[in-house]
Amino acid sequence: MKKALTIAGSDSSGGAGIQADLKTFMAFGVYGMSAITALTAQNTTGVQGIADISPDFVREQIRSVMTDIGTDAAKTGMLSNSAIVKAVAEAVREFRIPNLVVDPVMIAKSGAPLLAPEARKALVEELLPLATVITPNVFEAEAILGRRIDGLDAMKKAARELKNTGCQWVILKGGHLDIESQAIDVLCDGRELIIFRSPRLESMCTHGSGCTFASAITAGLAKGLTPPDAAKRAKDYVTEAIRKGFSMGSGHGPTNHLAGVSSKW
Repeated sequence: MKKALTIAGSDSSGGAGIQADLKTFMAFGVYGMSAITALTAQNTTGVQGIADISPDFVREQIRSVMTDIGTDAAKTGMLSNSAIVKAVAEAVREFRIPNLVVDPVMIAKSGAPLLAPEARKALVEELLPLATVITPNVFEAEAILGRRIDGLDAMKKAARELKNTGCQWVILKGGHLDIESQAIDVLCDGRELIIFRSPRLESMCTHGSGCTFASAITAGLAKGLTPPDAAKRAKDYVTEAIRKGFSMGSGHGPTNHLAGVSSKW
């Protein structure tokens, strides 16, 4: 069985973070492991509290996994502060972790900050250059680039600029933009652009959709897919997971991680 490691925060409501990642890994038939970076008191309406894990212990969790089981791919999610970002980057280099997917998580869907502003520089300089794929949404790309992204042409330009951070591939998620009533993502490797389109779904069941998308790409890479193929499978998977999401709580409900699961995954 192929293996995947998630390095991310815990979501007590189970819809995002490592809980979403591990559910997604299992749905794709990949053995999931985790290194927890932060604990959150969280539900469908927002984040009520955050407790960061010490950088040394984050690194110790990664060391435990890598010196025994190893991994075929890994992803990062919520890293909270610059010390954790640097600890994770050091571990990626030390253990030569392959097929790294970096989801530059900065702000929760509720608006709660999940990455300290001073940590953005460390993320861009220390971690993005190590990534096989980075998966920013429009808001995260705007924070990294320092300007607004307001349409498909701007997304294409931003994807090319984000490639200059040193990563191998960028997939810029456009689900927050209403472009021709579609959810459009742009994949770029510095030479070509690939556009992924899906119907824009009017759904409140989107909690954890970004985590789910990035972990689906990670699972695909672990199983030997190319980044474009992994991204296409992930796009199809998360679209169906949103379409068949759960109406739980009074805010943004979780996606359905078992929706559309079949032997092809």
